[in-house]
Amino acid sequence: MSRIGKLPVAVPNGVNVTLEDHTVTVKGPKGTLSQHILDVVEVTIADGQVQVARKNDEKSGRSAHGLTRTLVNNMIEGVTKGFRKSLELQGVGYRVAKAGNGLNFSLGYSHPVTFQPPEGISFAVEGTNKVHVDGIDKQRVGQIAAEIRNLRPPEPYKGKGIRYEGEVIRKKLGKAGKAGKK
Repeated sequence: MSRIGKLPVAVPNGVNVTLEDHTVTVKGPKGTLSQHILDVVEVTIADGQVQVARKNDEKSGRSAHGLTRTLVNNMIEGVTKGFRKSLELQGVGYRVAKAGNGLNFSLGYSHPVTFQPPEGISFAVEGTNKVHVDGIDKQRVGQIAAEIRNLRPPEPYKGKGIRYEGEVIRKKLGKAGKAGKK
């Protein structure tokens, strides 16, 4: 039995969870999310809790059991609290500024880089070198944060680039030079 999958998901006040034709829909104060559920698991909603059970012990059922429970839990958490990923810019001249809903990056290229948010995602800029990506869908928040990081990934020699907050970049040594040759 999946240790994650067998745990019930509590539904807080103000959140409405419905199940219709293998689709779980969660409606809360921040918005609405829906997720298709595989046929190998069964979702039941009762007494303010969502319970996920697998229909059989085949590999596909065991694989989807914990995953489905986590997806439902993330939807409930997203419509109540939301999710946030923070990114830092490091490097001389690397800056970010908010332009309307989007972002303007200065990343050492010969041109500024603009990034527009998709629907359901918002940006917050702290100072000139910190960006926060906010939204209710955990997967989309992580995807947009990864796309921003890929504009200028951190390089291993000086550590310049865009990195996640708290990410540690292992630095490499540069060239040894001509110390041994004469």
